[in-house]
Amino acid sequence: MNSLHNIGVDFHPYQQTVAFVDQEGEVRTRRFYHSNKSAIRKFYRQFPPGSVVGVEATGSLGWFEKLIFELKLELKIGNPGAIRKLALSPHKNDARDAKHIMELLDSGRFPEVRRRSDQARMILAWLNYRHSLVRTRTAIANQLQAMARSFGLDRFRIKNKSAKARFLSLDLSDDFLSLIDSRFDVHEKLTAEIEMLDQKLHGEAISEEQAKLLQTHSGIGDLTSLCLVHTLGDVGRFSRKEQVTAFVGLDPLDQSSGEKQRIGRISKHGSRLLRYLLGQSAQKTQDKQLKEFYRRVSRRRGTAKAKVATARKLLERCYIMLRDNIDYEEFRRRGEVGVPDNARKEYVVKYSL
Repeated sequence: MNSLHNIGVDFHPYQQTVAFVDQEGEVRTRRFYHSNKSAIRKFYRQFPPGSVVGVEATGSLGWFEKLIFELKLELKIGNPGAIRKLALSPHKNDARDAKHIMELLDSGRFPEVRRRSDQARMILAWLNYRHSLVRTRTAIANQLQAMARSFGLDRFRIKNKSAKARFLSLDLSDDFLSLIDSRFDVHEKLTAEIEMLDQKLHGEAISEEQAKLLQTHSGIGDLTSLCLVHTLGDVGRFSRKEQVTAFVGLDPLDQSSGEKQRIGRISKHGSRLLRYLLGQSAQKTQDKQLKEFYRRVSRRRGTAKAKVATARKLLERCYIMLRDNIDYEEFRRRGEVGVPDNARKEYVVKYSL
């Protein structure tokens, strides 16, 4: 095959279905299992350098992306939701999906998404790993508290050195003591691992200018600032703050019908971790305007919705700070709406070069 090709790939964790045009000009499909890497390499090697491979965004593309790069092909990653909306038929299977991606590449309508840098993906992986460890540690702590209640002990902090001694002071069987001791060991190991990750992430935060900029806002620390910077990427691609809230998944869904107007729950289409961290930061902030906003919404709609609304408000502030490259004090001086036009123009010129 001498001419450049567009190849559509329906990618799954353990297999992929490929759509391509053969030498006779016929559309063909083939299925490969990822356990047979040599067959996959042999197949893609037949296409000339510069040919385009299109695939939906997914979390297991790492090895495939390296393979495509080694063969000097171009990989385009698309928005799964947008790709599905562009389909002419509601029917779908692997071969049909691969052909659909190839047709979008041929017509120039493939909805490509921006790929994060290796550094951004690594930091986000660390953040997600830390979050999973914290959740596991919390589950262990809750189990120990439940056991303490069953033995008639008062509530106490698991991290205290005297916590384990309280259990040992009870007249318990060896089996119960073994279960308790095992849980305390796991809790200590998880705490040590989390502290190590915190040090690593703190080092990344102090070396990241945008993260330090966001941390000038009350309530935002290392975790939230890093997650914001590396999840949003270049904020210059967002023209309005509503696009940012939709990207993160904090935008309320419009479920109106006829004369009935109803705004439903948030879309949750973005990073779950970032939404969680923004919620935590919104609760910790000492900003008077945000705290008053939270109290006002909570009186009308309840604390859960107030937390989400305040997190959305905080996200919009962070977007403006990143967009105009200003710290918290400068943001407060300008006000949320009164951003000078020249500041916006300077930002656009700076990041469009």
